[in-house]
Amino acid sequence: MAVEIPPLVKPSVLRRRAGLLGECLAEFLGTFVLISFGCGSVAMAVAALPGSGRTAGPTTFFLGAGDWLLITWGWAMAVVFGVYVAGGVSGAHINPAVTLAFAARRKFPWIKVLPYWISQVIGAFAGAALVYLVYHDAINTFDAAMKGPKTGGHTVASFSIFATFPAAYFHGGIWGPLIDQIVGTAFLLMFIVAVIDLRNTAVKANLGPLVVGFAVAAIGMSYGANAGYAVNPARDFGPRLLTYAAGWKELAFPGSSPGAYSGYFWVPIVGPLIGGVIGVLIYDLLIGDILHQRAAMGLRPELGRARPEKTSDEE
Repeated sequence: MAVEIPPLVKPSVLRRRAGLLGECLAEFLGTFVLISFGCGSVAMAVAALPGSGRTAGPTTFFLGAGDWLLITWGWAMAVVFGVYVAGGVSGAHINPAVTLAFAARRKFPWIKVLPYWISQVIGAFAGAALVYLVYHDAINTFDAAMKGPKTGGHTVASFSIFATFPAAYFHGGIWGPLIDQIVGTAFLLMFIVAVIDLRNTAVKANLGPLVVGFAVAAIGMSYGANAGYAVNPARDFGPRLLTYAAGWKELAFPGSSPGAYSGYFWVPIVGPLIGGVIGVLIYDLLIGDILHQRAAMGLRPELGRARPEKTSDEE
């Protein structure tokens, strides 16, 4: 805005917020927005739409594969606005995997990694708490109407509003979901660093968040069903803490569903952290290093050309 906006707090307090504290507050709020709208979209699909009479029955959701798009686009827009909110202060990592990858390959200070992670997890917990506050009536009604096994009166379906779990076709195995999380997050970081790389075909800064949101949508559409495409340790761990406190018990920690899977909680934490670093390394090895060398040699070939066009003098 062109109009000067007066601060709400004293200048002495603002000075303290100008550094790492302010960045952590931005990461908290950005991640809060991410989870409020991401988990909110799942709550709509799973509990609110069926419970409000907008589907065929009180427990009817996902009648067709296309219904998955509500969630993929919900998470995409959640990312977009989380980044728009926090980007000007902290860079809007809103994802521990992004923070780690940027520390490993983008000179992000290692001393800030842990404070960023803590802020992201707290923001994710707060966002999940808001979703539960708004939708707990719909969730409880849904769980009461659902048949089948329950934990503390809750179902795996309602748990999926907040955190992730592996698909049944993995038969309780860990390697399939772990690989899925590594691959999904590798793509996410590859896309992020490509979008912001000014040496490449980077978008204008104000469109960056939108394109990153498209990347999240693409990952959800292509890899989402395997394990819920957490691709973000804070996105899963913060809401998982909330569900544990709210009564989902072992579905949250250690992340077990009798006869389906057990001890799963660590997979959407470790997988994305590994995948994020792999993604940025692949980009740098196959794209970034080439762009660096071309810039060092003063080469600016036309896009699509393998080498610069020779001038008449060179011929």
